[in-house]
Amino acid sequence: MNWEQIEEKLDQLLSQGRHGQLRGALMMLNPVDIAGYMKKLDRERLLLLFRILPKDVSADVFSYMDTDQRQMLVESIADAEISALIDEMFVDDAVDFLEELPANAVKRVLQNTEPKTRAIINQFLKYPENSAGSLMTIEYCEVNQDMNVRDALLSIKQTGVDKETVYTLYMLDSQRHLIGSIPLHKMLVVPEETPLVKLMDPGIISVSTVDDQEVVADTVRKYHLLSIPVVDGEGRMVGIITSDDIMDVIEEENTEDFEKMSGLAPAEEPYFKSRLFTLAGNRLPWLMILMLTSIISGAIISRFEDVLAVNILLSASIPMLMDTGGNCGQQASTLMIRGIALGEVRFTDIFRVLWTEFRVGLMIGVVLSAVTFARLLLLNQASLIMAGVISFSLFATVVIAKSIGCVLPLLAQRIKLDPALAAAPLITTLVDATSLFVFFTIASRFILNA
Repeated sequence: MNWEQIEEKLDQLLSQGRHGQLRGALMMLNPVDIAGYMKKLDRERLLLLFRILPKDVSADVFSYMDTDQRQMLVESIADAEISALIDEMFVDDAVDFLEELPANAVKRVLQNTEPKTRAIINQFLKYPENSAGSLMTIEYCEVNQDMNVRDALLSIKQTGVDKETVYTLYMLDSQRHLIGSIPLHKMLVVPEETPLVKLMDPGIISVSTVDDQEVVADTVRKYHLLSIPVVDGEGRMVGIITSDDIMDVIEEENTEDFEKMSGLAPAEEPYFKSRLFTLAGNRLPWLMILMLTSIISGAIISRFEDVLAVNILLSASIPMLMDTGGNCGQQASTLMIRGIALGEVRFTDIFRVLWTEFRVGLMIGVVLSAVTFARLLLLNQASLIMAGVISFSLFATVVIAKSIGCVLPLLAQRIKLDPALAAAPLITTLVDATSLFVFFTIASRFILNA
């Protein structure tokens, strides 16, 4: 049965009021799919469906809902239901939810939460936004140096249901300093009397509570971790960040980079939920800047107006030069931004990168200029001088564009700017002006003096 058929069946059960069968059908679905189905429901049906679900399932579903639906539910359900919902959620999911709510809604939620849970949530809310502390959860499995495998497995059986993950256990000393980790699979293949210290991996990979989420994502990706421990300023373990939260961070950071690379201010809301003024405002600043910088290109064209008057073919070649240069620069910048994000390229590699892209530009420039030279001679019946001027200008443009495209992101990183800011729009503007200047300089030298 495909998803459309499942939705039709759920719609039928909901409209006919067959709540028992509806609950049974929902329990066969993944919480992610239940949240996806709820997106199309109005307030009344959303509330009904949410109350049909068991408390533990409803908490899982709630964590996958979008912000508007969550706020709608908080405004509609009773105080007791809010308390039960927050108590069933993992702390990191509850914190993420509260960070998206308006202040009055947050106040109501916290007022109806158990004192212990409220204290933990308040502590999390004090961490800087997008820091490791704001992402972490305190639901993890911990062990001490005196335990053996039997003790650890018994602890998992007793408390594992309330933990975010049980695949990695963290060994702490009496002061809660992290001294190592133990993968669950190691414990399952040894005798139960084996001391945990014999299985412990002493190589500690952790992040601080104040580390930026990008640092966390890079560390998890680099070491291929399922979860990463978070320690405070004194080295005491305070929580973990799991891979599912890291995936959300990576998606968020990639989206932000794509928006910056396209000359957009990062959006806070999904596309269809953003106001028209917000959408326009996110795009306008860079468009205004780029429009004003294009005056440079216009000034260059005006400066060499006498060159354009010689042959219409020169004017017709301008779009090809500018587009090819912009595309070459964008290719190089995209590779650099990716390399920087993955930690493959650093500012200290700038001359090595420049030398590589210069040689790549030479090879690409030779091919493109040769094809252009042949096209101008055969199809446009251009003279050898005219074809040579345009082809050589294209060659120079490609080499220069590759050099600019690879250097700008590295320079941006060096001065503590986001490398994505030096991407397509800015590079295209610089390459356009450079290619025009090179083109007209060569044309004025060889054509006007011919």
